[in-house]
Amino acid sequence: MSKNHHHDHAHDHTPIIIQEKPGYYEILEISVRELLIEKGLIGADEVRKQIELLDSRSPALGSKLVVKAWLEPEFRSRLLSNGNAAAEEMGITIYDNTEFTVLEDTEKLHYVIVCTLCSCYPRPILGLPPDWYKSKEYRSRTVREPRAVLAEFGTLIPDDVEVLVQDSTASQRYMVLPLRPSGTESFSEEELEALVTRDTMIGVSIPKINQN
Repeated sequence: MSKNHHHDHAHDHTPIIIQEKPGYYEILEISVRELLIEKGLIGADEVRKQIELLDSRSPALGSKLVVKAWLEPEFRSRLLSNGNAAAEEMGITIYDNTEFTVLEDTEKLHYVIVCTLCSCYPRPILGLPPDWYKSKEYRSRTVREPRAVLAEFGTLIPDDVEVLVQDSTASQRYMVLPLRPSGTESFSEEELEALVTRDTMIGVSIPKINQN
């Protein structure tokens, strides 16, 4: 069999060229990484393995935490009192020297997570942060006008429910434990997990039953 790949359909084969210049932090990360490798403190293979580990993280891990808390009151108590230890129970290790705190929504309180200084985010639980989470607009406006920002996500919080914005830091990461929707008493774990999205665990959305 020929090693050359042939196909009959026509489409654009223009190579993808990234012309955007790397930012300050990207240049800093590359420089530090290359220096550590050059000094023999870490190996290129170690870096690759850590990237693979990071890529394996996704919001599905967080949704499992939420659903377990919905279904098991004792686990819910442990999750709210010590997020790091509860995550370890599920085989999820948080970064060293980073405290993971879960904030519980109630009938009268709704949490929204933001990082005003940069884009600190519970990546071991939720995977990579969305671009909008890292944007200056979200980081600044969410603190000033959280209800307006939530409305732009299609999330309308009743006036009698307080909206509390929680600011993440380099040593403190947060996740929202949203309210379980009513009418889900007969749902399986898989069906419940499907209701818990990344955005519901950031707090810009709430779990909803698909009416279709």
